[in-house]
Amino acid sequence: MLLLGGTAEARALAARLHPEVEVISSLAGRVPEPALPVGEVRIGGFGGPDGLRRWLQDNGVDAVVDATHPFAARMTATAAAVCAELNLPHLLLARPGWPTDGAIVVSSDVEAARTVVEQRFQRVFLTSGRSSIPAFTDVDAWFLIRVVTAPEPEVLPRRHQLLLSRGPYHYDDELRLLREHRIDALVTKNSGGTMTRAKVDAAAALGIPVVMIDRPPLPAGVTTVGTVDDAVAWVSSLTAS
Repeated sequence: MLLLGGTAEARALAARLHPEVEVISSLAGRVPEPALPVGEVRIGGFGGPDGLRRWLQDNGVDAVVDATHPFAARMTATAAAVCAELNLPHLLLARPGWPTDGAIVVSSDVEAARTVVEQRFQRVFLTSGRSSIPAFTDVDAWFLIRVVTAPEPEVLPRRHQLLLSRGPYHYDDELRLLREHRIDALVTKNSGGTMTRAKVDAAAALGIPVVMIDRPPLPAGVTTVGTVDDAVAWVSSLTAS
């Protein structure tokens, strides 16, 4: 089985299936020193749909589980299309998103940046990932930018503080961070899960507005589950048939 991973759910699934199922976990390789799952691991892209198709055929893969980040839209779409073409069993493990009650829900990082300007937020906690930073480069606000790896200097807003850090994060620490930096808005992707949710809960407790970038739509017709338990059951149904 090919497990498209890089998430806590993917690591948990690999641990649940190993060694009864021969799992090859695939990581994109964008994060230095990633947390590795048990079992065999490959790191790097496939080279688009043609490369993925060849890799699946050359390695005799029987099934694919996509447990990538909810915003890895290109990989998710590619896996769905190639598996449908090859008639390979394919599952999408998509953890539930966070509640959006009270949040300002936007469709993109560009819209999030526009919202910061329109709402005249002055001190923004930006946690939407390194790839979204260019959308905020010319925004005249102060940003506390938390990322795993540093972005290119030229894309950073003029007024900012960079915080290199990796989750999980805890509620009391997030509460303290928001207070110490006098944050008046949080910008985040609706990633879901428990590793980074504390910032959303802390912002709610302090009455700080949350600008939440909505998830990209899922490919049509894909079998989708929301928990590792359900993914294990799906794999078990294949091995039992």
